[in-house]
Amino acid sequence: MIQAHDKDELRIVMRGFRANAETTAFVPTLGNLHDGHLSLVRKAKEVADRVVVSIFLNPAQFDKPEDLASYPKTLENDLVLLKQENVDLVFLPSSAEMYPEGGTTRVEVDGISDILEGDSRPGHFSGVATIVAKLFNLVQPDISIFGEKDYQQLMLIRRMAKDLDFGIEIISAPTAREKSGLAMSSRNNYLNKEQREIVAPHLYETLQEIKSQVISTKALNYSELQKSVAEDLNKIGFKTDYIEIRNAADLSIATQSDNELVVLASAWLGKARLIDNLRISIN
Repeated sequence: MIQAHDKDELRIVMRGFRANAETTAFVPTLGNLHDGHLSLVRKAKEVADRVVVSIFLNPAQFDKPEDLASYPKTLENDLVLLKQENVDLVFLPSSAEMYPEGGTTRVEVDGISDILEGDSRPGHFSGVATIVAKLFNLVQPDISIFGEKDYQQLMLIRRMAKDLDFGIEIISAPTAREKSGLAMSSRNNYLNKEQREIVAPHLYETLQEIKSQVISTKALNYSELQKSVAEDLNKIGFKTDYIEIRNAADLSIATQSDNELVVLASAWLGKARLIDNLRISIN
């Protein structure tokens, strides 16, 4: 497994892949890898000749300095896991490498960046779009893999890739879950045993309950349902940020005429801010 620490090293390896007419799939990460990340790597191996993973804790997408400072850093173990998955290249840039002094350019994806996660975390999606655009320019992959757990982020990346003509196929991979149903996340490490095993799984169970009601109940009042389930979650220890039923195609507020929906949720549980979502198809 090759390790590249700067842009020049990365470009040299990527030129070699392209010279051999090998296709490349790219998985960008923040590090602190778990099986959710590795499921993206395994998907990448299915669709391309070469797999490239980046590990970069991007400061621009953290709206709170303390959140950035407390993010788990497990580089040694991350590299062991990636080597076991037979990853071809790992890009490990420093902050100075990715954000040289004097740089002022940022990427904004209007509309989608300002709602839900964007509303709760101002500047977050600008940081995401900017670093992914930079990584796309550097790696120049044929394909890039993103998880469906971050549904809004996935939609943002697809919009940006299309608007900026990257020519990269964006492939999604299903949300990886623990046996309890809890979506895998590095932030799950902030939960104590009781929170992780008993309380946290109620978030996904709530999404499933919403899906069942939406499918089975005609003329359901989405706004009242969202308010009710948020109150129920708060009673068992969550601090709900949002639970909203949206149009799955553009994340506009869902109406009774929409057949493809997604319910998205974010809630604090102790020190962990959990997010999850569930698609709903109405026949």
